[in-house]
Amino acid sequence: MRALAPGFPAGDGVGVFHRMYLTVTELVHDRLAAAYFADPDAMAALDVVFAGRYLAAVDADAAGRPTRPCWRPLFELRRHPGIHPLQFALAGMNAHIEHDLPLAVLDTARLLGRDPLSFEADYHRINDLLAQVEAQVREELLPEPESAKAAEALLHVLDVWSIDRARGAAWATVQVLHGLRDAPLAAAALVSALDDSVGMVSRALLTPIGS
Repeated sequence: MRALAPGFPAGDGVGVFHRMYLTVTELVHDRLAAAYFADPDAMAALDVVFAGRYLAAVDADAAGRPTRPCWRPLFELRRHPGIHPLQFALAGMNAHIEHDLPLAVLDTARLLGRDPLSFEADYHRINDLLAQVEAQVREELLPEPESAKAAEALLHVLDVWSIDRARGAAWATVQVLHGLRDAPLAAAALVSALDDSVGMVSRALLTPIGS
């Protein structure tokens, strides 16, 4: 992720999210060695699997292939001049938390032969780091007071999304999909619907607020 960061030009919406996500990844890396997690080995594995889902979207876009529906709005609108950087950051968080994170938890549990519900305590610790970074991003990227009109329009758009609701919804998805582990068709239908619905929210977050 560090190697990719310089390749995003100024104003690139994917680059805005990438830099924010790199900050999260570095925080997780630091916490792995600081007794922050109950099971640091499992969380290191989850960190890799989780990042892999975002990097798969980057690779698909670079190869000219369509990204998953949850990521598509961010990649399609990444250069739109009427979208504020904070919108790009939160649209990326929406796709990565509400869609990618629960699926990464389940993938990591299968990889390690674990019950995904055993990750709950550390899952919430990761989410605490996400919340910390999201608060920093909002503070850094919100318009200055003299741009009151733009700030009002932006805050109206951003009211669509809350990191607390996203975190709760993502863990609920883990629980539901774990409960559907013996019903693969139902689980696949739910994942497909989740992909589409998360993409719709991201598109709403990316409503242009200026020319």
